[in-house]
Amino acid sequence: MSEARLIRISRLMSLILRHKPQQFGILLDAEGYAPLEEVVRAVRESIADAGIEDVQQIVAHIEPDKARFSIEGSDIRANYGHSLRDRIEQPRVVPPEVLLHGTSESAVLDIRREGIRPMRRQYVHLTTHRDLAARVGGRHGKATVLEVEALRASEAGLAFYRANESFWLADFIPGAFIR
Repeated sequence: MSEARLIRISRLMSLILRHKPQQFGILLDAEGYAPLEEVVRAVRESIADAGIEDVQQIVAHIEPDKARFSIEGSDIRANYGHSLRDRIEQPRVVPPEVLLHGTSESAVLDIRREGIRPMRRQYVHLTTHRDLAARVGGRHGKATVLEVEALRASEAGLAFYRANESFWLADFIPGAFIR
């Protein structure tokens, strides 16, 4: 593999993960991660023969001291340099009865008091997949999966949005809807 080719793929990954994920159909989770397979699919729209091996080579060998990207399990993220300022608008939908939110065990008391806030992200990220919620929650310590009474919250007036197959979004989840 030529270094020039890997640098070209790396630049495209930066565009996708740091600047314009929505343009490529990519949804970043609350920590900036996206499924590696989805990112490779997006890269292949411009560089047809790109693959997971190329991405792994980029992470390991293209300016490794700068650690531009991180792969954790089956997810990848850009470590810094995000320029997303505008909120990515999503259509409002009625959620399922229960959605899950992964967090670290150390954050649970604050969440129970203050609710689930988007922090530095545009939305609160929720899922119906317990394993995905646990994986997200485990990135900063021991994972805890919280259940959100999403349908009840929606009926009380909270907005929910469907981002993709795996993720649901909300502006904020008050503690009263968390168990």
